Amino acid sequence: MAHLERLTKIRSLMKDNGIDAYIIPSSDPHISEYLPERYKCIAWVSGFTGSAGTLVITQDFAGLWTDGRYFVQAAEQLEGTGFELVKLKIQGAAEYATWLGEVLHPGNVVGFDGNLASLLVAQSVKNTLKPLGIKVNGHLDLLSSIWNDRPELPEVKAYLLDDELTGQSTASKIEAVRKSLRKSRAESHFISSLDDVAWLLNIRGQDVPCNPVVLSFVYISQEEVILFIAPGKLSAEDIDKLNGFGVEVQDYNEVYNFIKDINSTTILLDPKRTCFAIYDSMPVVVNTIIEQINPSTTLKAIKNETEIGHIRETMVNDGVAMTKFFKWLEESLGKEELSEISIAEKLASLRAEQPGFVDVSFNTIAGYLDHGALPHYSATPRSNYTLKEEGLLLVDSGGQYMTGTTDITRVISLGNITQEQKDDYTIVLKGTIEGSQAIFPIGSKGYQIDAITRRPIWATLRNYGHGTGHGIGFFLNVHEGPQVFNPTNVDVAIEEGMITSIEPGLYREGKHGIRIENLVLSKKYDSSIFGDFMHFETMTICYIATDLVNKELLEQSHIDWLNAYNQWVFDQLLPKLSEAEATWLANKTRAI
Repeated sequence: MAHLERLTKIRSLMKDNGIDAYIIPSSDPHISEYLPERYKCIAWVSGFTGSAGTLVITQDFAGLWTDGRYFVQAAEQLEGTGFELVKLKIQGAAEYATWLGEVLHPGNVVGFDGNLASLLVAQSVKNTLKPLGIKVNGHLDLLSSIWNDRPELPEVKAYLLDDELTGQSTASKIEAVRKSLRKSRAESHFISSLDDVAWLLNIRGQDVPCNPVVLSFVYISQEEVILFIAPGKLSAEDIDKLNGFGVEVQDYNEVYNFIKDINSTTILLDPKRTCFAIYDSMPVVVNTIIEQINPSTTLKAIKNETEIGHIRETMVNDGVAMTKFFKWLEESLGKEELSEISIAEKLASLRAEQPGFVDVSFNTIAGYLDHGALPHYSATPRSNYTLKEEGLLLVDSGGQYMTGTTDITRVISLGNITQEQKDDYTIVLKGTIEGSQAIFPIGSKGYQIDAITRRPIWATLRNYGHGTGHGIGFFLNVHEGPQVFNPTNVDVAIEEGMITSIEPGLYREGKHGIRIENLVLSKKYDSSIFGDFMHFETMTICYIATDLVNKELLEQSHIDWLNAYNQWVFDQLLPKLSEAEATWLANKTRAI
């Protein structure tokens, strides 16, 4: 069934159900960023495969609202589907709700599937449209009846992690969440987000590509903990272990029956990470719903000493894989045919040779030439460039290891580099260095680190459209809150033990893109009469190319940082490299 035919069928169902507009978010009942195949609704309906977007369908218009990371990709993938690209002005905003308010009339009805919309999105749509006399139906699934070959939910087994790996027992984590609930005056708490469930119960799985999570929900009160998970997912031994921690295991499909009969009067929900259908199923007895971030989200962002130790070890192994990859790439270029897709496959195979490797942490972004200017570019057989001995190559990649999650971006020269490319590279590198060197008072927020990182880039009248950094999980999601380094994050303080990316960029559409990304650990630095201060420890271990650097644009402090970093990389990796690899890396890390 072609996309145009699917659109026609949805419009027919809309007529049958008295719906004037239908919204399809990029989500699942757990409000995940990365989705199981069953919930890739936007891709099935429209052909767009990006990880962020919303479809809105009326009888005379069908649009995809998405942000600047996906404009080029969306324009290409939507061609001939009946859908048009609508460019978001603010990433993540429900701007389509305002548009619906302008084109619909009082008495019209907007529908969506409440299993796929977060409470926050549903509230935004309702708050925008209801005052205009437009009705909202949040319990309408129009896809299941026409998606005949819709994939089933994954049946791969889940498993529990040992305390030696996580550094904190399940019992301890449960008590930490209960303590937080007491502070919030909440009797109970319902968790939908898969990474929060995974952290709380030290459970991992393979239900979502690139994310070691398992489809599940958790209800927790001071008296009980209930895990809702598909039968057969856990071994009898693992169920016994969970029972020993006071965790009852119930069928995943029973969650809505449980919610409808819940007897708690005050329950905490995260409005960003709970679907509307769960919220709307709460019985009348729940007279107070406390809308707050999941306590576990804040707790898991602060890594314990065991996790930090494992991550340091993981960074060495990941750095070995990256070194082998760039050496192979340099030596193979011009001798065999290399493409964006083939080099991504090679990098994945080199990571797979490392201890504890489980999966990649996201699909590798290998952007050659103008593809590097697309921050979330994903090569397809149609778009796949063959590499030549010229231009810039941007590689953004990561791995999931039992001992940690990695995310790293590097840019290298394949030959014949222009002065503009060198200058752009050097300016971005200055941003990475200044962010990494930041010393800041305890209590500082992400937007302040964002501004520090952008300062040398802004000074040249350059800029980039994405955030500077995101939190990262411990053998969990590659994008993890609550902290982010972006211009709008004003609420979350940077705390000791958080691991966050620093990844400024610069993108010239149709020409090239630059992004240099390391992960950093926030740590206490020192104190003075003016208070306590923090700084960052860089954790990523992979050389930063120096042949692209225009030294005239760097201050001595930048040069010193770069030389010290590259020497540290060499020293850290040397014990795990062959003689040939060590010789190659010594050349790459030579002081400038």
